[in-house]
Amino acid sequence: MNKTIFHNGRIFTSNPDQPYASAMVVSEGQIDWIGNEGDLAELEGVRVDLQDRRVIPGIIDAHLHPLYLANAAKQVVCMAPVVYSIDDMVQAIRKQSESIGSGEWIEGWGYDEGKLTDGRAPFRSDLDKAAPDNPVVVTRTCGHIISVNSRALEIAGITKDTINPPGGQIDRDANGEPTGILRESARHLVLNAMPVRSIEENASLLAELSPFLFERGITAITDLMALSKPIDYLDMYNEARDHGLKQRTVLYYMWEDLKKDMILDEHKTNRENPIHIGGIKLFADGSVSGRTAWVNPPFLGDDENCGISTTSREELLEAAEVAENYGVQLVVHAMGEQAIDLIVDTFYGKKGWLEDAPSIRIEHAAMPTEQAIQRAVEMGVAFVPQPIFLFAEIESYLNNLGAERTKTTYPVKKMLDAGIKVAFSSDAPATAWADPVDPFVSIKAAVTRVSYDGTDTGKDQRVDVETAIELYTRAAHEITRIPAIGQLKQGYQADFIVLDKDILEVSPEQIDEVRVKATYMGGEKVFEK
Repeated sequence: MNKTIFHNGRIFTSNPDQPYASAMVVSEGQIDWIGNEGDLAELEGVRVDLQDRRVIPGIIDAHLHPLYLANAAKQVVCMAPVVYSIDDMVQAIRKQSESIGSGEWIEGWGYDEGKLTDGRAPFRSDLDKAAPDNPVVVTRTCGHIISVNSRALEIAGITKDTINPPGGQIDRDANGEPTGILRESARHLVLNAMPVRSIEENASLLAELSPFLFERGITAITDLMALSKPIDYLDMYNEARDHGLKQRTVLYYMWEDLKKDMILDEHKTNRENPIHIGGIKLFADGSVSGRTAWVNPPFLGDDENCGISTTSREELLEAAEVAENYGVQLVVHAMGEQAIDLIVDTFYGKKGWLEDAPSIRIEHAAMPTEQAIQRAVEMGVAFVPQPIFLFAEIESYLNNLGAERTKTTYPVKKMLDAGIKVAFSSDAPATAWADPVDPFVSIKAAVTRVSYDGTDTGKDQRVDVETAIELYTRAAHEITRIPAIGQLKQGYQADFIVLDKDILEVSPEQIDEVRVKATYMGGEKVFEK
């Protein structure tokens, strides 16, 4: 049996029983032995010198949107350093319209009105100036709100008389006419009218994303918006695997889809499969930055606005029953206090159905109340926050919540001290940052609790570097349930990354300058700088 001996490394294992090592022996993709090089027996095999570099387990992104991330790379960029104003956005879209045919759809990605000099989202009238003959859809950085032009509204059949769909809002002017801004479920009125890419096109996009993720040390991913129609995501990801997608992948299917088409079965949910279904996803509210999170108290400067509630107790219970029947997780997006309370209170006193992991995950969990945290601990509910949000979207948080309330959001240290299972993730591309999936930006944000512009985002909620790495590795494995990854220990997969700087020794402010020198999956090098 061929063995590879990795030696002369500074290995941080994420294994609390053996946090540090300097050598490991790998065969058939798994770690046979790990420890101090001085204790390593004489072995025959290929020797790889780690050159005294820091090694950590491969990153597991527990909440990601890979297809959106791959698509965003091909859309009109609507954020800094390309776009600073609505006029910049109009110019960028006009340029795109001049290079394509009349009638073709134009998509843009990533505006955040908190960062635009205009201080507002683009209206249909703005986008009409850019491309009157092309339907235009520009997605806000949070992914929960879109701005569209008149042509797109016309194609979708949205008029003054169109009523708000459940859990959604069509913004209107003083005369009741749609402004072009569609929030939460209302955005699907337009998105569902857009042409659908073929499964082959999407599979190729995902395969192209694989090396991009390896370059950032990401060896396992999730898709938190998997669909069964018009393309089944499980089929699409399996085809992407044939095209070259290598990351281990867990899919979480939208409850809206599963209600109509129950595709779950034992084979599709088998966690030994490199691509499998891990849960059922619902939304309980929207985003803090888009003022659609279901909050209490209301958003700053608008006592009428507590956001949007997008699910119900009955729907949660119905989805949970199906999740239990198929042995998968119930995964619910909730940012505001009221949204988190709804989930926790709905299931309080009920027993979880999974033996080896949290049965219920709350995604984002931006603003949990003291009672919600206590109850979540008792129930074994997991929280999956994104440190990059406060770091990258500070303007919107300050505008919508104020400085003091902002500091209390995503209280990671409080969650951990209480005993909640927590995993870090990026939610990429749903944040206003040029490289939103970069884990080192998120780790820096969690360790410093300072935003990109130097604003204090709640320093009492800082965690140390080792903890931040563990939340992206071992803890993310415990919550995503992908077998035998997230730690470097005997019997586990040899998924690890070699860093160009020692993340445990650089100053916290420089963590985002750390780069991956090499990425290994199953002991095989899949990326080298």
